[in-house]
Amino acid sequence: MRNAGSPAWHRNNMGNTCLENGSYLMNYIGCANCHQRDFVLISNKATEDDDGEELVTYDHVCKNCDHIVARHEYTFSVVDDYQEYTMLCMLCGKAEDSISVLPDDPRQTAPLF
Repeated sequence: MRNAGSPAWHRNNMGNTCLENGSYLMNYIGCANCHQRDFVLISNKATEDDDGEELVTYDHVCKNCDHIVARHEYTFSVVDDYQEYTMLCMLCGKAEDSISVLPDDPRQTAPLF
């Protein structure tokens, strides 16, 4: 789905690839405002730490006309014995990942019987 102010999507589900910074330009067809396909800049980056959850937000901005292409949101937290990551962005897509902080991930072990 696309509206006049949003980038077109090539791929919106990033699986477990969560970007804390940067831009996933494979999805970027061009700016909806000036119709140029060029690099996007990062602006208005903010980091908050709320009760053990880190939240990083920033805007993807067109290099040519300063149009806000998309708003990027990334979260990181530790829940039980797992590091939890999420990303939600109209340009980069959506993704989540969970990684064990233990040397051997209990979810990856095979049952003995």
